[in-house]
Amino acid sequence: MSKKPSNISSGFADFGFERVPEEDKASRVRQVFDAVTDRYDLMNDLMSLGSHRLLKRLLVEVSAVRSSDKVLDLAGGTGDLAMLFSDHVGPEGRVMLADINASMLHLARDRMLNKGYAGIHLVQADAEQLPLPDGSLNLVSMAFGLRNLTHKEKALAEIYRCLSSGGRLLVLEFSTPKHVVTRSLFRFYSSFWPLLGQSVVGQAQPYRYLVESISLHPNQEALKMMFADAGFADVRYHNFMDGVAALHIGYKP
Repeated sequence: MSKKPSNISSGFADFGFERVPEEDKASRVRQVFDAVTDRYDLMNDLMSLGSHRLLKRLLVEVSAVRSSDKVLDLAGGTGDLAMLFSDHVGPEGRVMLADINASMLHLARDRMLNKGYAGIHLVQADAEQLPLPDGSLNLVSMAFGLRNLTHKEKALAEIYRCLSSGGRLLVLEFSTPKHVVTRSLFRFYSSFWPLLGQSVVGQAQPYRYLVESISLHPNQEALKMMFADAGFADVRYHNFMDGVAALHIGYKP
């Protein structure tokens, strides 16, 4: 289901099953999310049958976030994780939500204000070039965003740079189911997502890209190795739904 990432740049990047120039991928991904922003949360609920909300809550519980922590939710979309973290850090802590898509940040801002989360800082930023000082964060999270990046290894290195000693990174992402039956069932189930996108959003292509990007994402062990290559220690992962999704955790020594 997933391939092992290559460390050799060819000048091209995977955009689903299409190969595009590396410099074009980020803009292509932005176009995908710009096209679905208005129905983004609804589609996530429909496609996952609501399970993405439970997984995000589990991420926060596993993170052991403390009341004074400086937290960055990277590729944070409409702010689900940022709001959950904000409930834990208290007045001495700080939560930032970063995303490359301005349309997503606008929606996140409106959601947060409507729910009374006025203290979360919004930053439009590329995960591969974070506008933050070295060692300025205690915790970084990323849910279902890593597979969209052009250079995952660069993003992991940037996150490592921004974390303080003892800081941790938690990445929740689609992964490779352990058993053949689960892989087949998930492949069959997710094949309907483009049709659902056409019906709900009026566009199938963004969800065709979603399905293709899942199949190309590094599997659990490959991503664990990428964490270690970036310098993270004590790297481990937890499988959910037989590995349909996995939560990877690493610490900066």
